[in-house]
Amino acid sequence: MADSLQSLLPADFAGGNFIGRALSPEGPCVIAIRAGEIFDITGVTASVAGAVADRAFEGGVSLGMVADGLPADWTLLSPIDLQAIKASGVTFAISAIERVIEERARGDASKAAEIRAMLEEKVGAIRDVVPGSDDAARLKDLLIEQGMWSQYLEVAIGPDAEIFSKAPVLSSVGAAAPIGVRSDSTWNNPEPEVVVVCDAHGEVIGAMLGNDVNLRDFEGRSALLLSKAKDNTASCALGPFIRLFDDGFTIDDVRTANVDLRIDGPEGYVLEGTNDMRQISRDPLDLVAQCLSEHHYPDGFVLFCGTLFAPVQDRDLPGAGFTHKVGDVVTISSTRLGTLSNTVTTSRDAPAWTMGIREFARNLAARGLIDRI
Repeated sequence: MADSLQSLLPADFAGGNFIGRALSPEGPCVIAIRAGEIFDITGVTASVAGAVADRAFEGGVSLGMVADGLPADWTLLSPIDLQAIKASGVTFAISAIERVIEERARGDASKAAEIRAMLEEKVGAIRDVVPGSDDAARLKDLLIEQGMWSQYLEVAIGPDAEIFSKAPVLSSVGAAAPIGVRSDSTWNNPEPEVVVVCDAHGEVIGAMLGNDVNLRDFEGRSALLLSKAKDNTASCALGPFIRLFDDGFTIDDVRTANVDLRIDGPEGYVLEGTNDMRQISRDPLDLVAQCLSEHHYPDGFVLFCGTLFAPVQDRDLPGAGFTHKVGDVVTISSTRLGTLSNTVTTSRDAPAWTMGIREFARNLAARGLIDRI
């Protein structure tokens, strides 16, 4: 555990401030890392949502240094609990093109290569316009005239970003947990992303890594299947910790982050890619403002910022592109945020999600912590 915990954190962890969750024999605990030391702060605040709301990141009981790891019978959990889990899509030009491909191919991966070649020639201009601008409106008119318009291009360059609910409260999984794709999906992929963490008022207090597992065949058949494509058991991975903003880590580090991805398949297949946040079409704070909009999130929310990465390399058959296999090890890493690694299984076979809001509240009540939630 000592080696695995330190290996998940960024190299400069001793100079950063982190908050997350771990499962102890008694139940979920809120843990903080300050100056390379681990603290159990559950007695101060029994939920990460509460810690964010009250800025209660200090105090607690020392569990030792990061170099020594967590107690032997503790395991990491997703670093959030009661926050709403939101996501933004089609925030990079390449992701817009890939979504249009899914739509035109009707979820059939074998048709993707031909459509991709045609679209990249026709709609490459979306890389050069600011969403919602006059130039974007003129490009939209041109693409409509050419019969190239799509609902995905609307959210790529139009005034309104795509914002959706990724997963239910308390359903996300953390570092080293199995991550699930539907057993009936034949075209799917990971989505390595930066995830910002916000309080109830939309103030961003930190960031972490996330895998917004995506089913290209489901969403490609119909955008109305987005929920089935995105929200499945174990289909949302977050972690390893929330890195809190401070003098040494700010929103500008989010804006300039590189998020690297590596997939190691059970058959020896390797795929690597990078999500370069410098190429995002919409600023992360604009995405947060659009997510907040006229909603209320009394327990705060987290927001996936979208991804540049879309795997198109063939894995098995020529022209079939990439899709997951059970046993794939998906490793997402970023210099300032650490490493999030998960092994792919099916959502059907993933460990059942059993600790919902009622069970979480019962556990805290039994431990005398319900008033600190």
